[in-house]
Amino acid sequence: MGSGEKVFVYEDLVKHKDRNDCWLLISGKVYNVTQFLEDHPGGDEVLLAASGKDATNDFEDVGHSDDAREQMQKYYIREVDATTIPARRMYKAQTSTAATQQEEPGFLFKIIQFLVPLLILGFAFGLQFLGKKEKTET
Repeated sequence: MGSGEKVFVYEDLVKHKDRNDCWLLISGKVYNVTQFLEDHPGGDEVLLAASGKDATNDFEDVGHSDDAREQMQKYYIREVDATTIPARRMYKAQTSTAATQQEEPGFLFKIIQFLVPLLILGFAFGLQFLGKKEKTET
């Protein structure tokens, strides 16, 4: 980037996120992909969903080919001022003691898990014993 080259601020990017004016921010560079919407192999919805925000992770997660990366260059507009990009929020699952306690089976549940198979086994042996007893009586 030359010293005289103008850069966008993030607020400029978020204004361009519809079908008629679609810009993407990937690795600090802004791309106007409006003309590419119809030709994108993944469909235009993918690009529209990634517009108006930092789409770097979305782009990298797909694993684009070298050809796709080269093709991007014709849609390049200019860079964005990195200090204006909001920090990415990482999702952190909340853990609570109530949820953890509910996941652990209680003492009664453990006893039932042990007794039910024993009762089924006892019932099967009882039926077998009664079957043999009836055969010997006849």
